[in-house]
Amino acid sequence: VQLQASGGGLVHAGGSLRLSCAASGFTLDNYGIGWLRQAPGKEREGVSCFSFSDGSTYYADSVAGRFTIFRDNAKDTVYLQMNSLKPEDTAVYYCAKLISSCRERLYDYWGQGTQVTVSS
Repeated sequence: VQLQASGGGLVHAGGSLRLSCAASGFTLDNYGIGWLRQAPGKEREGVSCFSFSDGSTYYADSVAGRFTIFRDNAKDTVYLQMNSLKPEDTAVYYCAKLISSCRERLYDYWGQGTQVTVSS
């Protein structure tokens, strides 16, 4: 199993970024992908989730309406479109292989992180 996250960078508040998670080594249709983030000095938190096995999705309250998770079926890549970014969105973002519904949000493999920095 490999999960390759990319797309992070530095952006001004109000701007947008699109993160990518390229998945390989497993059948994505049977599982899902979650995006989590960890800011300095804080615990890792779930941001969004999409289960391709049962169709469930999840957005943290802090990002609902601003972030969108979606999949490019042809590439087995899952994206996190992040709009209206805020300084508090600054964190290292990780994608992870989901092994449950998005209600439970259980993961067994993690990709490396990609840094997102939002300046005020």
